[in-house]
Amino acid sequence: MTNTKLICFSGLVAFAIVLPAWPQASEVDLKPLLDLRLRAEQVSQDGLDQTTALTLAGRFGVEAKLNDGWSALVEGEAVGHLAGDFSDTVDNVPGKAVIADPEALELNRLQIGWKGEKANATLGRQRLIFDDARFVGNVGFRQNEQTFDALRIGVSALENVSADYVFIDKVHRIFGDSSPVGEFESDSHIVRVGIETSAGSLIATGLFLDFDESASASGQTLALAWSDTWKFGAGTLGLNARLAQQSQYNGKGPAQDLGYHSYGASFALGALTFIGSAEILEGSGGAGFATPLATLHAFQGWADVFLNTPQSGVRDLSVGLKQGGINLINGAKPASWAVFFHDFDSDNGRQSYGSEFDAVFRMPLNDWLTLEAKGAVFSGADTGPADRTKFWLALETRL
Repeated sequence: MTNTKLICFSGLVAFAIVLPAWPQASEVDLKPLLDLRLRAEQVSQDGLDQTTALTLAGRFGVEAKLNDGWSALVEGEAVGHLAGDFSDTVDNVPGKAVIADPEALELNRLQIGWKGEKANATLGRQRLIFDDARFVGNVGFRQNEQTFDALRIGVSALENVSADYVFIDKVHRIFGDSSPVGEFESDSHIVRVGIETSAGSLIATGLFLDFDESASASGQTLALAWSDTWKFGAGTLGLNARLAQQSQYNGKGPAQDLGYHSYGASFALGALTFIGSAEILEGSGGAGFATPLATLHAFQGWADVFLNTPQSGVRDLSVGLKQGGINLINGAKPASWAVFFHDFDSDNGRQSYGSEFDAVFRMPLNDWLTLEAKGAVFSGADTGPADRTKFWLALETRL
């Protein structure tokens, strides 16, 4: 029996063991899960025909919690194409830009969990998001969520110190089961330790990734991050920094060690926040610093030009402005907006890739429905990637 089948079988066995006990439990909390998103996406890219897609994604399931810390969850996922003639990474249409939302009908999560005062554990197909999802995330922006067949163990026995260990047996990527790259068979490990100090938050992360389907996505990454905030009369200042080093693991990964570093600052003045950051991913030896498990859409611009780091690396200098707490509709949650500007170069700054402008507006219409409009305009340099414009309009509901 493969490890993946063993993990899923263990989850089913755990369901079979725990379910009969629920009627005897003094308290059982059953929570339905429903997540729907109707989205239109339009892509205009130099050299390709304008592409439009209308897709509907749904996740549906149930979570049951016992009063002794045990829980179980099962969730399915479906993605359908309502309109559009586009390349979706599974069915490719010549001359059309890629919109990475292929049709799918699959099991998204099946897990059993336990949570105590100082420890927790989750076994089965599950969602993994660490910190800002720069190294590990669920790629929640795309219609098909990324989940993991994994065992996760968390411990917080020491005050102000938390630790997590994850063994990943399979990665269910956003491309779906029908894609040849939709799954990664894995023998991978993640270790994360977080420490809260008087000088700020420290997070040490180790990723030891070994994928059968992709040697280039494999490798060892060691990262250290720091962040802190200070409150003043005028507002709140935040600073953060992160350093990482990437090398081979089990004979897979980059031929030469690659580095990563990022630095950020923010200043919040009421509901308005100013943001500035610099992020550098090195490139050398025909490869760039890789973050294959990350929620990549959230970084280096929403046009998704740099999902794969160029061989010369990438330097992203960005500034942004965002505001929340905007009351537009009585009885609904506040609306919010954000704008960002990015300037992209090679990691040594000798080659310009271009620049990008991003904007988003989110407006809850009532307690259960939210409207989002989002856009990205990338202008490539003479030696950079092709110009492209992307626009999204979505209606979302989540229970």
